[in-house]
Amino acid sequence: MPLETTMICVDNSEWMRNGDYSPSRMEAMQDSANLISSAKMQSNPENTCGIMSLAGRNPELLVSPTDDMGKIMTSIHEVKLFGRISFADGVQVAYLALKHRRNKNGGQRIVLLVGSPVTDEPQALKKVAGNLRKNNIAVDVVSIGEVEENREKLENFVKAVEKDGNSNLVTIPAGCTPSDVLISSPIVNEGMGGGGGDFPTGDFGGQAAPPAGGAGSDFGVDPNMDPELAMALRVSMEEERARQEQESASAAPPEALDAPEPLEPVPEAEPAQEPAPAAGGDDDEALLQQALALSMNDDQADGAATTEASPAMDTEGLDEEMQMALQMSMQLDEPAQTPQPTEPAAEAPPAAAAEAAPAGAAAGYDPSFVNSLLASLPGVDPSDPRIQMALAQIQAKQDAEKKDQEDKK
Repeated sequence: MPLETTMICVDNSEWMRNGDYSPSRMEAMQDSANLISSAKMQSNPENTCGIMSLAGRNPELLVSPTDDMGKIMTSIHEVKLFGRISFADGVQVAYLALKHRRNKNGGQRIVLLVGSPVTDEPQALKKVAGNLRKNNIAVDVVSIGEVEENREKLENFVKAVEKDGNSNLVTIPAGCTPSDVLISSPIVNEGMGGGGGDFPTGDFGGQAAPPAGGAGSDFGVDPNMDPELAMALRVSMEEERARQEQESASAAPPEALDAPEPLEPVPEAEPAQEPAPAAGGDDDEALLQQALALSMNDDQADGAATTEASPAMDTEGLDEEMQMALQMSMQLDEPAQTPQPTEPAAEAPPAAAAEAAPAGAAAGYDPSFVNSLLASLPGVDPSDPRIQMALAQIQAKQDAEKKDQEDKK
């Protein structure tokens, strides 16, 4: 921001007792003076501000241009209400204070806070304005209270002083808070009007002026006045935007998301050909022969076929459960055994099948052997009632056959 020395002139006439601005015109003007002085001091560390009153017997210089905010704030709140405003005389006193300022570098500006009728003649105001324009002194006028009565005089005065858009007039009607209007006006926001801004002299009518051309008023806060608050607001808005984007992404329909690639189906193993039952054998002997044949041919099937076959125990009959249990047990005990073709077994003569049956039956009728095989299988419970019932039936038939053979002897 450009280096600048500012004189803030406060109207302290009896008209400032009115309560049409909350809580009163005088207190509203004091808040406006605090806002303007703080903005000027924060815009550049070398800026200085002075305070003077416009009413009373004569305009009075309260604080010459200084960078001590304590003195500035104290002088603003110690202003006493007295007499009538002397607008032209007050402007001339402010001009002399700027002429004798400590730092001769930088620009010069007078801010006039007016809340009572201006009684000076237009010719006197025009003369004072010409002197200010000649010395490159910018003027900002804030008009409250007697807005319509002072409108013409103040507009002509500002136009006479204005040079390259360096002067502004802000009128604030009753019911508005002056500090709220000024925070977004060219007077507070450098680059909007003061010092060659793009905004011409005009009446803001109590409405907030446009933001200061990228000055950071996106959140209603001037970053030059409170950079930490502006940064916190900006970070908060970015976090909120990121949160909303995340919620919208999570709420998207499943079709919009990337669908995973479908898994290829596991080919099912071809069922092994069942051998023909031996001639003259009973049901148990045929069952054991079939189980042995399946166990010999199961090495050619894929491992996934065994996994798919295990749930079938819940739906298939009791005989098929026994077949699968024996099949899995033979596969675990003889993983490297070379599979044998099934067709020759089916075409074997009845005598050969009858000879193989007792061997298989002997192996299947040993209860301890079958229980140990079933216990070693994953997911198979030897104590399952169905398995125990099947084993019990086989054992009963075995006992019955032995008894018949003994009777025949």
